[in-house]
Amino acid sequence: MSMALNGKLVTVFGASGFLGRHIVQALARRGYRVRAAVRRPDLAEHLQPLGAPGQIMPVQANLRYRWSVDRAVQGADAVVNAVGILFPSGKQSFDAVQSFGPRAIAEAARAAGLSGITHISAVGADENSASDYARSKAEGEQGALETLPGSVILRPSIVFGPEDDFFNKFASMSRIAPALPLIGGGETKFQPVYVCDVAEAVAKSVDGELTAGATYELGGPEVVSFKECLELMLHVTRRKRTLLPIPFDVASALGRVMQILPKPLLTADQVELLRSDNIVSEAAAKEERTLEGIGIKPATLAAILPTYLDRFREHGQFDAHRAA
Repeated sequence: MSMALNGKLVTVFGASGFLGRHIVQALARRGYRVRAAVRRPDLAEHLQPLGAPGQIMPVQANLRYRWSVDRAVQGADAVVNAVGILFPSGKQSFDAVQSFGPRAIAEAARAAGLSGITHISAVGADENSASDYARSKAEGEQGALETLPGSVILRPSIVFGPEDDFFNKFASMSRIAPALPLIGGGETKFQPVYVCDVAEAVAKSVDGELTAGATYELGGPEVVSFKECLELMLHVTRRKRTLLPIPFDVASALGRVMQILPKPLLTADQVELLRSDNIVSEAAAKEERTLEGIGIKPATLAAILPTYLDRFREHGQFDAHRAA
C-alpha cells in the first residue's frame, strides 16, 4: 500500500470493533498514524493490514482503568471514541463503558492538550429513557461535552455492513428457524446507515471539517420499518420465512430469560429500545447536521446488503449469479 503519511497521530478507542475497524481504515487512507486502543491487542492484528507498515499500532486500553486511557491518549493529535456495547457482560456494564467511559477519555484528552474528541453515540440517546442503553449513551455525550465542549458527537441510526449484528443475526436465524420474530409487530422505524459512511463522517471530524461542540445524526437515505428490514433481508438471501408478530410485553419477558446467556439473541433492554423509532430528527435535518449536510451521499440497503448476505443463500455465495 502506497500512501503519504501526514505525521498526525489519532487514538481510536474501540478500534477492533465493527465500526472501529472501518474508522481505522478511513483514517489510514488519509495518511494518519493510528493508535488502536483496545482491550486485547493480541486480537487486533487484523487492523494492521488496513494501512501501510507501521501506520497502525494496537495498544492496550480499558475504559475501566484510567491509567491505560491516559497512556493511550498521550501524544495524540486527535481522539476518537467508538466504544459501545449492545448488552452488559461481566464488568462491562452500560454505566462503565457508555456513561463513564467517554468522560474518562475526554479528561485524558484534555490533559493531553486537546480541545475536543470525536464521540460515537447513537440516535435515540436520551437521559430520561427507560432503556439503559439509550440513557447511558446520553450520559456519555454529556460527560464528553462537559469535559471538552469542543467535542463532536455523532449519532448513527442502526449501522449495517459486512460484520453487523442486525442483518447478519436475522439472516443466520433464517437458516434454521421457520419463522422470524416481529417484535411489537415490526412497526419500529429505522434509518439504517452504512458503516463506511459513518467512518467517513468520523474522518471528516478528525480533519476538522465538522463544527466543534455540535451533534450530528447519521442515517441512510431510507426510513424503513423493522418488518421491511426483515423482508429485504429475506429477498436478498432468497429465503421464505414466516414473520411472526410478538407483542412487546411477551418479547420483554423472552428478553429477560435470554439475557442470562453469554451472547443473548435478545434482551429486555433491546425490546425497550424498539418501542421508539430510530431515525434522524427533524431538528438535525433542518440544521443540516446529517450525512448529506457534511457532503456524504449515503449508500442504500439495496446496494450493500447483497455484497455480504449472499453467504446466507441456500447455496451460499455460489447463488450470487443465479437468476432470482
